[in-house]
Parts: sequence; C-alpha cells; structure tokens
Amino acid sequence: MKFREKYIGDRKFYGMVLSISVPIMLQNGLTNFVNLLDNLMVGLVGTDQMSGVSIVNQLLFVLYLTMFGGMAGAGIFTAQYYGKNDKKGVEDIFRVKLIIGLVLAAVGIAVLSIFQNPIISIFLHEGEEGLSIAATLGYAKGYLYIMLLGLVPFAITQSVASTLRECSQTVAPMIASMVAVGINLILNYMLIFGKLGAPVMGVNGAAVATVVSRYLECVLLIAWTWMKRSEYSFITGVFAKRAISMEMFRSTIIKSLPLMCNEFLWSFGVTMQMQCYSTRGLEVVAGLNICNTLNNVFNIVFIALGDAVAIIVGQLLGAGKMKEARDTDTKLIAFSAGICVFVGMIMACLSPFFPLLYNTTPNVQHLATQLLWVMSFMMPFCAFTNACYFTLRSGGKTGVTFLFDSVYMWAFVVPLAWVLSRYTAIGVLGLYMAVQATEVLKCSTGYYLVKKGVWLNNLVEDK
Repeated sequence: MKFREKYIGDRKFYGMVLSISVPIMLQNGLTNFVNLLDNLMVGLVGTDQMSGVSIVNQLLFVLYLTMFGGMAGAGIFTAQYYGKNDKKGVEDIFRVKLIIGLVLAAVGIAVLSIFQNPIISIFLHEGEEGLSIAATLGYAKGYLYIMLLGLVPFAITQSVASTLRECSQTVAPMIASMVAVGINLILNYMLIFGKLGAPVMGVNGAAVATVVSRYLECVLLIAWTWMKRSEYSFITGVFAKRAISMEMFRSTIIKSLPLMCNEFLWSFGVTMQMQCYSTRGLEVVAGLNICNTLNNVFNIVFIALGDAVAIIVGQLLGAGKMKEARDTDTKLIAFSAGICVFVGMIMACLSPFFPLLYNTTPNVQHLATQLLWVMSFMMPFCAFTNACYFTLRSGGKTGVTFLFDSVYMWAFVVPLAWVLSRYTAIGVLGLYMAVQATEVLKCSTGYYLVKKGVWLNNLVEDK
C-alpha cells in the first residue's frame, strides 16, 4: 500500500476527525488556559504558595485520572452501544459510571483528609533557594481542604460529559466548560487578590473559585442534557426502576477495573517521578509547576485526538467494520504524531519567555525553560503512545493497556527515577531527561501491539 493511502486521509476523513476533536480541544484548551492564568495568579503571590498548590494538584491528579479510568472502561461499552443504536445499553452504562465516580470521590475525600500531612510532606525538601517548608505545607493544606468540596460535582460532570462525547455530542460539554472556566477566572481574580470588594484569600481564594465553577458546570450540563432527554435518554434512565443486569454490570466492571487501576498506577507513577525530582530541592517543584502548566496547554492537541481515536474507532468496531477501523486508526495515529511535531516546535519557541511571567527566582525560571525544551522535543513521542493507548482501549483490551501503561511505568520509569535520584548526584535536568527518554522505547511497544491487531474486537455483538 502506498504511503499516502495508508497514512493520510482525504478531506472528508479529516473533517470527521476535526468535528470530534476540535470541540474537545477547545474545551480542554480553554480549561487549561484558564488553569494557566490561575497558576500565574498564584505564582504572583509567591513561590511557597505556588509550590503548595502544585503539590496538591499533583495529588488530585491521581484521583482525577483514577476516576477517568473507571468511567473510560464503561465508556468503551457506551461508544459501541451507541454505534449499535442500543439506547437501553447506553442508559445502563451511564448509571454504572455514576456509581464508579461517586464511590471514588468518597474514597478520595476520606484518604486525603486523613493522611494529608504525611502525603504532602514527602514532596518537601530543602533546596538552595531558602524556600520555607513549613509555609508551603500550610498553604497546601488550606488549599486541599477546599478543593475536596468539589470532588462530587466533578464526578457527576465527568459521567455526563463523557457519555455525551461517546454519543458524538462534544459541543455541549465544551460550552458548559467554557462558561464554568470563565466564572472561575473572574472569581480567581476577585478572591486571590481581593478585587471588586472581595476579601484577599490568596491560594484559598483560588480553591473557592474552582469549587464554585465545578458546581456551576455540573448544573449547566445536567440542565442541557435534561432538555435534550428525548435524544439523550440516558439522563432519564438514571431514574428507571429496572435494575442493571448483573451480566452487564459484571462485564462493565471487568473492563473498568484494569483501566481504573491503570490510571491510578500511571498517575501515581507520575506523582512518584515528581517526588523523585523534588529531592533536588523545593525550587524544583516550582520549576516543574511552571513547566507542566504550559505543557498541559499544548498537550490538549494529542489528548483530544486520543479521544477521537476512542470514539471513532470504537463506533466502527461496534458496527462490525473491522477493516475500516484498522485503516482509520492508522491514519489517526499518523495524524496525531505528525501534527505534534509542529506543536512541539511552537512550545519550544515560547519556553524562554513564559517562565518570566512568574514572581519567582531567576534560577527557577531558567530551570523551567530547560524542562520545557525537553517536553517540546518529546511531544510527538507522547502523541504516538497516547494514540496507541486509546486504540487498544477502543477494542476493550484493558488488560493489554494495563501492561502497556502502568506495568511499563512501574517496571522501567519509576525505578529509573528512584535510582538516579537516590543513588547518583545527577542534576535535576539530567534526571528529567533520562526519565522522559523512556517514552521512546514505549513507542516501539505501542507500534507492535497496534500492528498485531489485538484490539480488533466487537464487544456488543449479539451472541
């Protein structure tokens, strides 16, 4: 097969891909851009405050991704039931998602409330900048207490939004998110700095703004879906008196558990990497915070394209179109990796200037620039592995994705970071580069699994 025919689609193909991925990019992009502005506002308050918020957000990141993984396992069935035009199946899977989300929110609130001191303290190490460990701990605890109040609406919102996206409705979640982040930005300005008659709350004000915006987003999304209940009947299916069949519940949980465990272990692995980097000093936490803030804005491109892989390929598999699913997936992976070469270049150009916006030391700013250059170079590799991950997931191969993501993380990446940080004198930049380079090896593994076709499965075919 010619290169163009195999890897490049026609105008109709890219129109379909962009119709799904662009609203997700806009939603995630706006969210991450507002998060960037929030982060800048906190960064203007001080480095200790910025480091405390960064640590808490890293801990919440583990919970968010665990929740995402549990719902994503159920979402495999949603996409395929929708492709089969089975409304009852979509309704029942949505109810399972709500159960998963609310249970995980309750567990997260309990764990982070009880064990906050020892968990936060593992990231606090003396460095060369003279930053205060005690002050950073205090800011982190105050911020965490308030952020926990937003976990329940977050779980409900993710349940509704993910189900809508799996039913090819990506615009409504985007609009609800846009309104919410707009309110979040205004409240941040008011509450962090005490503007427009509001009290000066610092980092606690940032947390209050986030929680309020999450409740607003939840209400808006539920209200819109309820008004469209004739088309998206899953929202009324919550109140159905019929019980979810044990066979469906069991099948969904079996597919969800590996993904949930995978997202937990992978995100926990990322958190452990941050802990390893933090042994080089508290200023490293600040530098990583700046790096990750800008990196998250640019990552939306391949993250949205990964969602497009899951939706488009999942629906083709549910419809039994295996050959078309393979061909479409190949083009999607090539598109994702190719476009991120250019996205990485743009981020590299901005890397020397973005850290200058923060009220921190020159050393922290310089470190952040160096870390951003590393991530700019790695972006196409991350895009490739992300697309491979969603390909495997679209066919229900959650056990394989567990091996591909979490086992790889804990067998290679975390041990490397641990050994280099504890038993060598390597600087933080060398440590960061060595750990990020493991993504290249992961690309070859993803290529093999996708090419082998282990993911070509129809999970909802009538038996």
